[in-house]
Amino acid sequence: MFALLASYVFLCGILRTAVAANPKYVFAHFMAPNAYSYEVSDWQTDISEAQATFIDGFVLNIQTINMAIIEGKIDDAFSVAEPAGFYLIPSFDFTDDWNVTDMERIVLAHASSPSAFWYNNGLLVSTYGGESHDDSYWGGFKADLLAQGVNVTFAPAFTSYRDPDSAGTLLETYASLDGFFNWWSWPDDVDANLTTTVDLAYQAAAESRGGPYIMSVSPWQFKELGGTQDWVELSDTLWYYRWLQAIEEVNPDIVEIVTWNDYAESHYIGDINPNVNLGDVAPLYVDGFVHSPWRNVAQYFIPWYKTGAAPAVTDDQVIFWYRSHPKSVTCAQGDLPRMSTFPVDAVFALALISPASASSGVTVTLDIGSSHYQWDAPQGASMGSVPFPVEDAQIPFVQIIRTEGTKSGYGSMYVTQTDCTIYNFNPWVGIVQL
Repeated sequence: MFALLASYVFLCGILRTAVAANPKYVFAHFMAPNAYSYEVSDWQTDISEAQATFIDGFVLNIQTINMAIIEGKIDDAFSVAEPAGFYLIPSFDFTDDWNVTDMERIVLAHASSPSAFWYNNGLLVSTYGGESHDDSYWGGFKADLLAQGVNVTFAPAFTSYRDPDSAGTLLETYASLDGFFNWWSWPDDVDANLTTTVDLAYQAAAESRGGPYIMSVSPWQFKELGGTQDWVELSDTLWYYRWLQAIEEVNPDIVEIVTWNDYAESHYIGDINPNVNLGDVAPLYVDGFVHSPWRNVAQYFIPWYKTGAAPAVTDDQVIFWYRSHPKSVTCAQGDLPRMSTFPVDAVFALALISPASASSGVTVTLDIGSSHYQWDAPQGASMGSVPFPVEDAQIPFVQIIRTEGTKSGYGSMYVTQTDCTIYNFNPWVGIVQL
């Protein structure tokens, strides 16, 4: 069986590599434990919505808890992904430790699937963490799979490697690496926007091994689970400028959106699945805080990243996001998260404007209470923001004003300065669209 698997897998790798020279891919990080309660229909919904966003596949974050259950759910995912032409990549989460044979079994189970993703003639395998093991561990993992007919392209997210000066040490320490996934898509506990210094250092390291270099792009980062699990990173405009960094500064082999469904860290772009068990605390700051309009932003930037040319917007729209409380509010539950002074108390808005509308002039207005801001929006993407007002219990009002007519809409979450149940820096995301 393994001999047949080896020939089939190797041939698939050659054929896929030959399809296009240096194609670009976008994946979304998917927390597989959140699929414990999934039916096949849930996978169908998620995969359909991801494909509508021009996402090529999910990177499945797999943990050791309830492996028998999750392996069955992964089988379901492949049954949906294969006819859809959607890729699935295993990513082993080393929040818990792994037995190598368990990882090998999971890789082998779907190595011959048309939804397995090949890069440089190897089946792409990633991780979250795992640098606690030395190179013999990872080299042995790859050698075992090769002996069973599967060549692996190994591109882990060794999360302790964040210092750009350590990129050379990474290569010296791990001969088994073929590429690298830079997990870090948020500022490093500082009140400043993220730069691409780390990306460029590890991109050079990954490319010296043949790659891929996988760059993370994320819209947000906030967690409020107690103890050391309370933090917020400066993310106000991250979903805008990080895409521009990927396109204009880094041009990575693969972009990985972090994440599709990690609700507890507030960077989900998928719909909130009501059947997912989020425990007792996370629902307090997740339920009702929709993020799905952020996918409209991705629909604009993903084709730009893949083709190198900004697409022409056809439907004028403004995607806007904001928190439900100012950062100075005192809440009844939870701990004030680390870096809570960094986010700006404001409504942020990203306009996507068509060339036809821009040629005749478009004004975007943002109002909340007594606060007002407006800008003349050019074609393509642009951003503006309006500060939270002094008045309590206010809701944003957004307008797209054109010569052809005005489109307007309200938010669905009030900004209040009282009645704060839990410290919540998770934004609500809305859209006004023509």
